Formats: sequence, C-alpha cells, structure tokens
Amino acid sequence: MEKTPHLRTVNVTRYITPLREGGSLPALAEADDDFKYVLKFKGAGHGVKALIAELIGGEIARVLNLKMPELVFANLDEAFGRSEGDEEIQDLLQGSQGLNLALHYLSGAINFDPVVTLVDPKLASQIVWLDAFITNVDRTFRNTNMLIWHKELWLIDHGASLYFHHSWTNWEKHAQSPFALIKDHVLLPQASMLTETDAIFKKILTDDVLQNIVNLIPEVWLNWEETDETPEAIRNVYFQFLSIRLNHSEIFINEAQNAREALI
Repeated sequence: MEKTPHLRTVNVTRYITPLREGGSLPALAEADDDFKYVLKFKGAGHGVKALIAELIGGEIARVLNLKMPELVFANLDEAFGRSEGDEEIQDLLQGSQGLNLALHYLSGAINFDPVVTLVDPKLASQIVWLDAFITNVDRTFRNTNMLIWHKELWLIDHGASLYFHHSWTNWEKHAQSPFALIKDHVLLPQASMLTETDAIFKKILTDDVLQNIVNLIPEVWLNWEETDETPEAIRNVYFQFLSIRLNHSEIFINEAQNAREALI
C-alpha cells in the first residue's frame, strides 16, 4: 500500500543570509526545529506557482527514489523582517508572510560539475526522464541545480518546472508537448537508458501517487487572482496535466532520444 506523502511544517526563527545565486532571492534560514533550510519565498518573482512547481517536482523525484533534500512548509511570522536593513529583502519578507516552502540545507555540499563528476547512464536517464516529464527548463550546463553531498548526487530547485501554469491556457496541449528544451539538459549525453527508465517509472507513478502529491498543495497557495477556478479545480488541472503527460510519455521520450542522438 502506497504511503501518503506528508510534509512537516516549521516556523522560521532566524533569517541568516540571502542566497543570491537564485533569481528569486532564496535565503538560508533557521527554523524552530533547530535545522537550517534554504527558504523559498511566495513573495518572490513567480510567487506561489514557483513553490507549487518546487513541491510537485521535488516530491515526484522523491517517489522515484532520487536524492532530494527534505521539503517542509515554512511559516513566516508577520513581524519577521521588520529589522532587516536591506530594503529589497525587507519587502520580500513582508510579502511572504504565512506559508512558504523550504529545503533542508545540505551543509558542506558542493555544486555538481559535469567535468569533474561522471554520472552513470542509469541515474542520468532517471534525471533526464524526470525533467522531461515535469518540463524542468533549469538543469543545464550553465545552472545544473544539482549538488554533491556525501559523494552522492542530490537534486535541488524544481521551481522552473511545470511552466504551463504561468499562462494557464491550453494545458491539455502542453501536457502532450515534446519539451524541446531537453536538448540543453546537462545529463542528456549520458542518458542512454530512457526507454528502460520510462517503463519502470510509469509503474511507480500511478494516478493515486500523483493525486496524493498534488493534494499536498496548500489551499492558501491556490487562491489566484487571475482565475475564478476553485482551489480544488486548480489542483485537478495539475493532476490531469501530470496524468495525461505520463500516459503519453513516448512524446517526450522520443524528443529526448532524438536530441541525444544529435549530440553524440
């Protein structure tokens, strides 16, 4: 029986420092469980949609047994940030009161360098498959969004995934799109086992598993000004997008394989 996923909720107690590598200005912060987290703010550029993509992408990766730092919901008190000297950061904190998302901080981790570390075909294929499935545009040579921690490869930052939701139109068409940007994926040259990976992952990602992941999206992240749809209706679109895309995985697998053949 599949275990229903669950995310802990922590309260942010200390803002440590901004992590300026990311365009959305995430931060290193400490919470009331005494752990440090990379905090992603709903008040940043793409708002709650980036957090939803981070949540769905990260939890799908975890179900597929890929290494992912623990995701937690992170509460930001309304008084938080008032003493912050940097005006940009103060505005970000004030605009992010309430529920945000955070990843467990992997202390001592280093950025993955494809020149230094060779990834085996099985793992490379699994990661390429994941990113083609969730339409993750941000795992390139320029910005790999992977870390080496304790000699293992860890995935981070899925906030640029599921980009269909920024327009929220023609999502059915997007669900069956080939995802041409996979050609820029940092691990595509090593991804020689995509067909085998597809067969395995489609058995793992049942509709129940996808529905349980989508159900994790907090209702407070689903009250969108640009649509009259209810939170439940929005959740259902995310589920349908993932389910349809999975059932037509040959479309994005063929695209990835053709792009790989053009490289090697």
